[in-house]
Amino acid sequence: MDGRRPLTVILRALAPAIAAVLVTAAPASAGLILPEAGPSSNAQDTRTLYSIILVLGVIVFLGVEGVLFYCMFKYRAKRGRVAAQIHGNTRLEIGWTVGAAVILVFLTIATFVMLPGIKNPAQSSIDANGNPVASNAAFASTDQAAPPKGVAMNIKVDGMQYVWQYTYPSIGRKKVFSYTDMHVPVGMTVTLDIGSNDVQHSWWIPDLGGKMDALPGYTNKTWFKVTEAGTFVGQCAELCGRNHANMYARVIAEPYDKWKAWYDRQAADILSAQKSAAAGRKKLEQQEGPAATSSTGGSPGGSQGTSDGSPFE
Repeated sequence: MDGRRPLTVILRALAPAIAAVLVTAAPASAGLILPEAGPSSNAQDTRTLYSIILVLGVIVFLGVEGVLFYCMFKYRAKRGRVAAQIHGNTRLEIGWTVGAAVILVFLTIATFVMLPGIKNPAQSSIDANGNPVASNAAFASTDQAAPPKGVAMNIKVDGMQYVWQYTYPSIGRKKVFSYTDMHVPVGMTVTLDIGSNDVQHSWWIPDLGGKMDALPGYTNKTWFKVTEAGTFVGQCAELCGRNHANMYARVIAEPYDKWKAWYDRQAADILSAQKSAAAGRKKLEQQEGPAATSSTGGSPGGSQGTSDGSPFE
């Protein structure tokens, strides 16, 4: 039997296998060529910057490959012929050096021009009561600045195996938190304080901007502002254990009145559950003594900060 036959079979099966893997991985690509960009300006600016780099890369690639193939056919010769030995071309070498430098300078300028809009939070389109506000502020900073005029909603994001927990700012002394689904009002700039309760995770909603690591003992910050209602899906982007693939996240953006109604319902449900748990603990202690219960709980997530000047508590 021909010893090359098994190798031939493997090579023929390899191509469709690779194609199948690429097709099934498409949902996780977050944009096959360019990153996804939903109704948040930081995500749109990121996509624009990627587009600029992609266009320049394609132009350079086509130019180099075009010259290569032109030379291959223009100067092809018979087998065995010794090629002419050419040592250097000063004009050509200066040309491609200057050309590469110009491209790099352009990309550097474009990046630093667009970076503030990607990193720094935008001004909210609504105030703390859901009323429209003027949007005419412009700013830039080397660190994430507070949103202009201080109107923003700060949400604490805690990653844990294998779920995301969100702690919302207090409104009227109400304590609200949720898991997996983050609810936000349309038009409100949302700043996130991202951390982890156990191992390293990575917060990522592709339509609303780039990834941000969630690290134990350290707080990273990012932001987004959704300008239209919708549901935006993501998941943990850092391998964090055997159920990493099930650590999903969703951002649900709603008009302010619907968001406020959800907030009030969530606060009432949490308060009811806490009262029920307290009654259950008391009953258990009466039946079996204080040793039957451990430390009392509270709303998870602990304390959380807000942006300077924010009307939220």
